[in-house]
Amino acid sequence: MSGYITEFFGYRADDTSDCAKAQSATRHCPFLNEVCPKRLSRERIPSGVCAVRQASSNAPTVICCPNRLYADDYRMLRCICKDAFHVDKALYGGKTAVERAKVEDGAVAVFGKQWGGELRLPQREGAGSYFVDWVLVLLDGEGKIREFTAVEVQTVDTTGNYHPSRQALVESRQMVKSTVGINWENVSKRIIPQLIYKGQVLQREDLCRAGLYFVCPDPVFDRVLRRLGGTEKIPAFPSQPASIHFVSYDYDMSKTPENGTITPLNIRRSLCTTVYKVQEAFSSMTLPEGNVYRRAIEKSLYG
Repeated sequence: MSGYITEFFGYRADDTSDCAKAQSATRHCPFLNEVCPKRLSRERIPSGVCAVRQASSNAPTVICCPNRLYADDYRMLRCICKDAFHVDKALYGGKTAVERAKVEDGAVAVFGKQWGGELRLPQREGAGSYFVDWVLVLLDGEGKIREFTAVEVQTVDTTGNYHPSRQALVESRQMVKSTVGINWENVSKRIIPQLIYKGQVLQREDLCRAGLYFVCPDPVFDRVLRRLGGTEKIPAFPSQPASIHFVSYDYDMSKTPENGTITPLNIRRSLCTTVYKVQEAFSSMTLPEGNVYRRAIEKSLYG
């Protein structure tokens, strides 16, 4: 397996502008406005890898860093607030939102990294704990909770080693192939069961009226959709407490990106369904015809 780094410290890997080079030199993440928090496992230095692409000619660029989805000052969270709460209120980190809501006749309290901190919630049977990436809480003009929703953000894990690709970008802004790959198997192994569990927990919350939002790059959504059997297996439903809202983002390629600029992201697809349709589709796998193992054994033994 082989591939390329396609976006590095926020800029296209083939962008040779002074802006792109300066961003790499300072190791700055333009989406969090701080030094890139994603670290290389050995050197513990900022990775800067936002997206990768497999070497095959038709392979899409896939965002591999969740922070990439927080572009435009967390526009993604503001879009979800409008969709879930049907109001346009300012976002504030955690408890600071209470006083702002009293001044501004309402606000949204945000719990998540770089904001009000993650909320640790009890796991099934009281053992351990689990997190959702974001909890968005609508407060009224008195600072009281009106309703809330939760957001899960998922990109992809990489396999192999992208160090040669990264080193070439640091030293000479060249795109060099490496053994970097994409762990697609993790999409169905880890993401879907978590969505089902968290969606069922949220359905029992009196003030969670819109259910769970799942935000991911469009190629990840495509894999999830295929794993679940397509839209015929997970039809659309109106928003409700048992909802899972799938929202996919991808690069806006409506015009050729200019050097020295960050490629914008847009919502590519959205689907509101229920946690029960996702669970049903996940458990009803399409099986192959019988004796596939025997035929594979015979082919290996006898050619």
